[in-house]
Amino acid sequence: MSNGKLGLAVNPMSGRDVRRLAARATNMTHEAKRDIVARVAAGADAMGITDIYITREPFQISSGALEHMKLKANVHVIEHALANDASDTERSMQAFLDAGCSTFVSLGGDGTNRAIVRAASDIDLIPLSTGTNNVFPVLAEPTIAGMVAGLNACGHLANAEKHGLKRRVKVLHVTTPRAVDVGLIDAVLLRRDHVGNLLPFDAGRIAEILLTRAEPNAIGMSPIGGFIHPVYAEDDHGLLVTSGQSDESVLAPLSPGLMRRVAIDSVQEIAFDAPTRFTGPGVIALDGDRDHKLEAGESATLSIRRDGPFVLDIEAAMRWAVAQGIMAPGHVGP
Repeated sequence: MSNGKLGLAVNPMSGRDVRRLAARATNMTHEAKRDIVARVAAGADAMGITDIYITREPFQISSGALEHMKLKANVHVIEHALANDASDTERSMQAFLDAGCSTFVSLGGDGTNRAIVRAASDIDLIPLSTGTNNVFPVLAEPTIAGMVAGLNACGHLANAEKHGLKRRVKVLHVTTPRAVDVGLIDAVLLRRDHVGNLLPFDAGRIAEILLTRAEPNAIGMSPIGGFIHPVYAEDDHGLLVTSGQSDESVLAPLSPGLMRRVAIDSVQEIAFDAPTRFTGPGVIALDGDRDHKLEAGESATLSIRRDGPFVLDIEAAMRWAVAQGIMAPGHVGP
């Protein structure tokens, strides 16, 4: 839907959890996020969007960033009850969807965008990285990201999928005895761990990893598979890695600056919709979040499908817009 509306999904807590203390990750301050929000808004506003939707939260990241900006777009502040967990992102997304938004920019990590996908899959998204272990979101200049989001929201990137300007992302679908959930990058079965643990993964507790993307230039679980059998965002399959028994191992960055050896028993390509089974006892972590416990003898079924949001390619979109004359004088803007 091209209606000039843009939703900004900002996780105030991304990049600030205890995992950064246990590794060597940079802390993402609220001030830095306000600056990113302001730059996104400036770029989108310049492309002619009419409305920006944000959520009020205790740190006033988005509202503080936009309060004194001279924007032509109307700024709408959504208010809802806060639980201070991922459900806040889901509630914000639902409010944005109810308001008519279909183009979004997110500020967060893999976990933030996982919450977005739980709330909405038929959207156009630019995920900007402000989290801890980031494979899904991108590092990009927020001003340019805002411009691309604005062009898309205003209908200037017509037939974006046809022109290779956006692509649906792969999603892990997980069914446990007590829940149905999704992941974007990895599902990990951990032995001798517990739900809610925020410390970096202990390599010796990793039993199985199902990956939508196994990328050698990533941090976290993705490079464990990526160093052996790379699988990229455009590949229509995933990768299953089993660990724990072999004397063979890879040295991988499990968190920023945290290198550990992970035993590799086997590596196998997994086709779309092919069921994979994790059997307890253990804890299933999705995109780094240990959310699901499996008792001894219990099983979870996992599969991969390309049915997530469309993610806009910032560089490709800008190149295409210029080639089409969209950025020429008098063609875009309020």
